[in-house]
Amino acid sequence: MASKQRDTKKRRRAYPAVKGGSRGKAGARRKKPRTITLMASAGDANETVDRILEYYRPLKKPVTLRLDADVLAWFKKGGKRYQTRINLALRKVMERERKTAGV
Repeated sequence: MASKQRDTKKRRRAYPAVKGGSRGKAGARRKKPRTITLMASAGDANETVDRILEYYRPLKKPVTLRLDADVLAWFKKGGKRYQTRINLALRKVMERERKTAGV
C-alpha cells in the first residue's frame, strides 16, 4: 500500500515549465542574448548615414487627387508606374521650393 501512495503523489518536474507545455529539444537551454558594443569615428558615422539614406524609402500615403485629363494622359503614356512618375515630379517641385525658401 505504501508504494501506491508514492505513485499517486505529484512528482516535481526536473525541468522548468515552459508556456504552452512544450520544451522544444530535450534538455535545451535558452541562449542569453549577446550585447555588442560598436564604436565609430565621426567619418564612419557620415558613411553610415549615407548608407542608410541610400536605402531610405519615404512612407506612402494613399490620397485621392484630381488631375487634368491631359496631364494624366501624358503620365500614363509612359506606361506602367505612372503614379511613381507623378510622385517624382511633385518631389522635384517640392525640393526646388525648399531650396529657394532656404529650408
